[in-house]
Amino acid sequence: MPDNGRRLIVAANWKMHGSLQMLGEYVAQLTPVSGVELVVFPPSVYLFAMQAALAERATYVAIGAQDVHERASGAFTGEESAEMMADAGARWTIIGHSERRRFAGETDHRIAAKVRAALRAGLQPILCVGESLQERTESAAEKVVGAQLAAMAAAGGELDWQRLIVAYEPVWAIGTGHSARIDQVEDMHGFIRQTVQTLGGTAVDPVVLYGGSVNEKNAEELFRSTLVDGALVGSAALTGTRFLNIARSLQRMKAHKPG
Repeated sequence: MPDNGRRLIVAANWKMHGSLQMLGEYVAQLTPVSGVELVVFPPSVYLFAMQAALAERATYVAIGAQDVHERASGAFTGEESAEMMADAGARWTIIGHSERRRFAGETDHRIAAKVRAALRAGLQPILCVGESLQERTESAAEKVVGAQLAAMAAAGGELDWQRLIVAYEPVWAIGTGHSARIDQVEDMHGFIRQTVQTLGGTAVDPVVLYGGSVNEKNAEELFRSTLVDGALVGSAALTGTRFLNIARSLQRMKAHKPG
């Protein structure tokens, strides 16, 4: 664990990629990375197979769901509740990814309900926040991200902010191959940390990940920042080898190694 005491995390979001063959090859490539938590988010259809493969070969890797429904059960064809995901072996979940916001029309209000559903089911949520290129161009990035975070408090009921992990994913950087500049990342991560402490109390020291075209080439520069606690990685983590390379970059930059 780094000097600031926060968890170090590298998470692989497979999105709508994968096969049983890929899953087997992926798990075979994994090895522990001391001081860094490894989490893989396959499509939900592969959760059982991933759980079995990790139980046999890589128990140090956690698995998560790419999304959950906010209700525990009901007439919601094609949906899966947080409780179902937990039953299938998931221990984490991504909530509010920009692709869910864009393609599924998810609102801040619904995303806040999903965060509470994840916590209700005992899952570790990663809340994704971020702005579009137009919003950044119009100097509205902090306004947008602040509103996304404030929605967590506006949903009503108690929220354990210390259990919430936030991933900053500038929409304009996702899948483009172009990460945000380190000064842009640091400015927004600092703003996120300050906003979470305003909403949840100054004792909260949130884990804040970066997601937006993270790869083996830019990982070390990102991880040098004291404000970046890890990454939510997309296409660059679709093989176990590349996933580990990014995790080892985080280890080199931050984790205390034995000896």
